[in-house]
This record gives sequence, C-alpha cells and structure tokens, in this order.
Amino acid sequence: MRMQVLIIGLGQFGMSLAKTLSDKGVEVIGADIDKELVDEASAFLEDVICLDATDEISLSKLCPKERDIVVCAIGSREASILTTALLKQMGCENVISRATEKIHERILKAVGAKSVINPDEEYGKKYAYKILFHNVMTDVSSNDIQLLEISVQSFMAGKNLIELALPNRYGIIVAAVRKGNKLTRPFPTEKLSEEDNLLLVCTDESLEKMLKENL
Repeated sequence: MRMQVLIIGLGQFGMSLAKTLSDKGVEVIGADIDKELVDEASAFLEDVICLDATDEISLSKLCPKERDIVVCAIGSREASILTTALLKQMGCENVISRATEKIHERILKAVGAKSVINPDEEYGKKYAYKILFHNVMTDVSSNDIQLLEISVQSFMAGKNLIELALPNRYGIIVAAVRKGNKLTRPFPTEKLSEEDNLLLVCTDESLEKMLKENL
C-alpha cells in the first residue's frame, strides 16, 4: 500500500509539496478553502477537496487519523494553529506544520505538531550558501545533514585534504571530487584546483563555522 499524505493548505509551498510527492508516487490528498487552488491541484491530484480545515466537522471528513502523515501547510498563523490543534485532538500522531516565525513554531509544537518547518527560512538559508559559495551545484538535505557540491574555494585551492583537515576542524566530509565531468574518490595528498568541485557531507553548523573562519 502506498504512503498516504494529507496536505492541508495548497498555497505555493503546499502546492509544490503536493506536486513533488505525487510525482514520486506518494498518494496525496489535498485540501484548501480556496476553490481556485483546489481546481489547480486537481490537475495532478486525484483526491482534492475544498473545505475550511478550522471547522472540526469539515476537517474530520478528511479522515486525518487514517493518513500516514498530515502536513498543515496553511499560511495563516491563526488558522494553522487551530487546524494543528484539531488534528492532534483527532488522534493524528504525525503532524508536520508550517510556521512563519519562531513564536509561531513554538505554539505549533505546543498544540501538537510533531515537527515544524519554516520554508521561507529554509530557502533563505540554502540560498545564502549559493551566494557564499558562488556555485552550489547540488543541494540535498535532511533534518541533520546536507549534501552540497561546491566549487573549490580560494582558501582550499593549492592545498590537499590533509592540509585542509575539514573533518577534524569542521566535521565536514569530502565524499568525492569532480574534475570536469569525472567524479573521483578524494585522494588525501592531491592538491585541489579552483576548477575542481567538492561533494561535501555536512551540517548547517559545520558550514557556518567554515564560512566564518575562511570567507
């Protein structure tokens, strides 16, 4: 049986999430109070409903407890808090809610969200890396680590991995080196060129430390 994800709120974030999950083979159920957004989502979702999720009776029609994951992607602060609280009361254990600020995040967690995401903050953080590193080729992340392919920075050029000591100094692992179109395993004694790219496994904290000390 396919994973079922209920997404409540089909604004820019919710719509993109629904489309991506659906394309990956996940069974997505969408809901929004705006009929135009519901009509838009119906182009790629088989099950999408127009309703007010802050109304307990309407929300119960979505059978949220039966879904594997429920994402409250509502942009309105008050509506998202109320909907998250109702979902928790209905017995939903895996509720992911969208926040717009820190106090909003704390309230959502207090009323029952298992986890909270701030897509604007996350995007801003990722885009900052693109600017600072000049050329982020790949950006894949989870809650704890991310995989970045970056161009060799000026402080790295002409040095080898032993000299840089990225794992010891920052907790950053170089998983591979790309030279042109060829991806190779990293050789500790080989000097890096500014034309090379590095595939890094790292955390936000480790990147921030490296940036602070070298850029």
